[in-house]
Amino acid sequence: MRFRFGEPGELTAPSDDRLAVGDPRVVDFLSRFARRLLAPAVARRHPELGSLGYFLRPAELNRAVSRMRRDDDTYVFPRGNVFHVPPANVDTIFVYSWALSALAGNHNVVRISSRSAGAAETVLEALNTTLADADPVIGRTQRMVTYGRDDELTAALSAWCDLRVIWGGDSAVEAIRRHPLRPSARDLTFPDRTSWAALSVPGWQAADASARRAAVVGFSNDAYWFDQAACSSPRTVFLVGGSAADAATARAEFLALLADVVVQRGWVVDAAMAVEKRVNAYGLAARGAVSALAFPDNAVTSLSLTGVAQAPRRWIGAGAFPFAHVATLDELVPAMNRQDQTFSHFGFATSDLRAFATALGGRGVDRIVPFGSALTFSAIWDGYDLPHEFTRLTTLES
Repeated sequence: MRFRFGEPGELTAPSDDRLAVGDPRVVDFLSRFARRLLAPAVARRHPELGSLGYFLRPAELNRAVSRMRRDDDTYVFPRGNVFHVPPANVDTIFVYSWALSALAGNHNVVRISSRSAGAAETVLEALNTTLADADPVIGRTQRMVTYGRDDELTAALSAWCDLRVIWGGDSAVEAIRRHPLRPSARDLTFPDRTSWAALSVPGWQAADASARRAAVVGFSNDAYWFDQAACSSPRTVFLVGGSAADAATARAEFLALLADVVVQRGWVVDAAMAVEKRVNAYGLAARGAVSALAFPDNAVTSLSLTGVAQAPRRWIGAGAFPFAHVATLDELVPAMNRQDQTFSHFGFATSDLRAFATALGGRGVDRIVPFGSALTFSAIWDGYDLPHEFTRLTTLES
């Protein structure tokens, strides 16, 4: 976006660059950008971008637009100016929120961390390549910027926006929130979250070899794509149902398959991270949260928790999986709180999962998804209906 600075703290954009909800120029740009992400050469280098490309397909974009529009006498308009502050540790998350905001017709500024690399660089290259043939309005209304610690610029962008979207740890959210918004603006925050995995022991026993392997492949994607640091990556695995002996057998089989899949997929954990993981794991043991540890290699570490209440909420390290055994999903309900985001699962009946969601009653857990879907972004995220968050409504009564 081309800005002109007026009074201190004020930013304005050209008045002739209005976009509508579901603007065809934005849909065309995002669709062509998606095709670049789905190109075989890109998919080989960064498989996680395949999910992003799928999310931006025309059918998905049209579905998102339909969620924004209304059938009654309510008019839907862009919210206005949106300032996005994504995290550095998950280097594609900014595209999802930016794309939905652009699709809603907003003018966007996205601050890209100077620490972003890898897939983020590929995304930015694809965006710039797509921009070359796009309608000029896209370049004037959508801007990715990188800058260091600059409170003056962050304050100016905060004063400019109608909506500020903040991703990151609690401390990062608090730091950005120190810069005031104008009274009519508001924040949409995605702070520290914890996610879990649950494996039904009877469901595992009933599954054939191919189903078990598919589940473990999905679980490995959930855990290893972002070094288990993504908010939706599982931190603890709960073994549910069956006897203690059955649970121990299922855990051993699960870990053996996981170790094999990790080798085949080429997931690696560097030595420095492996050392940090050991330090954190021994710290849990010293506090009495863990009764046993196993470090067969750098990539897979298993920990035996002394109880559900000891499940760690902070990141231990890539490939660290604490385990706890419970009789039913209901036993997990008291341990869940508003910090909890994704609950991935394998082997449960749908009725059991519905009963679990009902028992939670909104106290925690925003998503309940199968293994392999923890990192799959959707228009409803962290309990927010994003297509609606990025729009504003005008009602008409005659």
